[in-house]
Amino acid sequence: MPLRSPNLGERPDLGSVGSLTSTAHPGSHPSAGPRPLPGALAAIDIGTNSIHMLIARVASNGRFEVITKQKEMVRLGSGRGEMKLLEPAAIDRGVAALARCRSLADSFEAPVYAVATSAVREALNAEEFLERALQEAGVEVQVISGFEEARLILLGVLQALPVFDKHLALIDVGGGSTEILFGYKGSVSYGRSVKLGSLRMTNRFFPGGAVQGNAVEECRDYVHGRLAPLAHEVAQLSQEVAIASSGTAEAIATMIFARRPEQAPQQLNASKVTTQEISEIVDLLASVESPEERRKLDGIDAARADILIGGAIVLEQACMAIGATEIVISEFALREGVLLDALHRIGGGTLHHLSDLRRTSVFHLMELCDDDPEHSLQVARLSLQLHDALAADLGLGDEERELLEAASLLSNVGLFIAHSGHHKHSYYVIRNSEHLMGFTDQEIELIAQVARYHRKSPPSVDKHAEFAGLSEADQLRVRSMAAILRVAIGFDRNHDGAVESVQVDHLGDHVLMTLHGSEDTAELGLEQYSASSRSGLLAERLGKAVVVGTAETAEHRASKQN
Repeated sequence: MPLRSPNLGERPDLGSVGSLTSTAHPGSHPSAGPRPLPGALAAIDIGTNSIHMLIARVASNGRFEVITKQKEMVRLGSGRGEMKLLEPAAIDRGVAALARCRSLADSFEAPVYAVATSAVREALNAEEFLERALQEAGVEVQVISGFEEARLILLGVLQALPVFDKHLALIDVGGGSTEILFGYKGSVSYGRSVKLGSLRMTNRFFPGGAVQGNAVEECRDYVHGRLAPLAHEVAQLSQEVAIASSGTAEAIATMIFARRPEQAPQQLNASKVTTQEISEIVDLLASVESPEERRKLDGIDAARADILIGGAIVLEQACMAIGATEIVISEFALREGVLLDALHRIGGGTLHHLSDLRRTSVFHLMELCDDDPEHSLQVARLSLQLHDALAADLGLGDEERELLEAASLLSNVGLFIAHSGHHKHSYYVIRNSEHLMGFTDQEIELIAQVARYHRKSPPSVDKHAEFAGLSEADQLRVRSMAAILRVAIGFDRNHDGAVESVQVDHLGDHVLMTLHGSEDTAELGLEQYSASSRSGLLAERLGKAVVVGTAETAEHRASKQN
């Protein structure tokens, strides 16, 4: 299926279990109807272990663009036992962190939407923290339930991964609790919040982060027992993909990639790790007694060295409880969900783009950086025609078709930086953009490389380090897709959409491409010449000459033969 603008009338049901307007965040007035959107919004997630803030610019299409992020490890749940009280020092740290967040948000004139989770939710002295947060930091904090937390996490994940149409299972291991839910098309079919988290397990089994005696097996047995009823409840639920979000999962994934022989991805989002690999990380962390020594392990987040083993055990056992042998990592979680929820409630808009995530993100980046999107749309349309005609010859399939279309739409985003060398700039923009959601790191690399080779020098192992870093199979894919893209760009040399279609015929020792224009289209000689001059790489991949003609020249030749 080709990339396309989503159906703006489509609205997924994201409120089937907990309405989008069910949580009365500060400043929400559901009955007042849509209000003007601010230029920026700030979302704060006050967790047991850390406080995260995301400030984002509000886009006109119902999306957001990240401006900056803030993270502080405050350890609100640092007390012993079951964290029934927030310790005075922890409250001080939390309020001070919120004051800094407030100051940063104010510099962007961003309204603040703050939610608190497990540590505050369970604390008997929560009101003291909430009152000080409001009076000293100027932040009104909404304490949300475990189920509401799960719903908002799901919103965030749907913004990061193309799983809207899949039956999904989601695991989010926090500092004090773990949220597990099953969902489909934005609706939560099952949700549980269990009092298992990295900091809570550390306090109970690994005081000070030290591993002693049988603590690992005791922790595993405890977590397994707490999750046993859940495992029974979800045994019959549909699951096409299992997802893990938040800091613990990201930290463990980073350690896993540090141990793999291949190069680690530039971004964790949409990457995959196995439950077996998570268990190996648990064993690795358990083999080092002290946090100080643990900080020397490859890929470890030093700030989490004392609590990571507790979180790793929870993630391992949660994967086993839901029957997941592999999980997909989401870099978006609660704070993104809070921001998206606030955006929806303020503006009264829809969340249609979550059902068409990859397409929407490609169009969004194109619209941000491309001054002539109609040309890119025309090139993409003609690229797909060539792909469909030549896929069998080039060994391409549906996956390459989508990547080719994305690269076609984004091939000129480098013009945003400069015209000179803009193909190289396109690679950089695509490779480092935060706007492409739902693609794996490998897919983004392939899209970027195809766009990079839409003009000038063809791919070279000897001259181009990024291309040389690809596997041989991916190198062939890039060469084939770039070859198609080069010719398709030639078909729209005038940027006027004159070519309506391309007919491809295999004629012995060459491939004939016949251009067809509309009835009022002038001569297509420039397009014919431009495409011919750009066909060298395609001829190389096909192993035969590429001849470009027009319907007019074909008719002329036929009349002469007759």
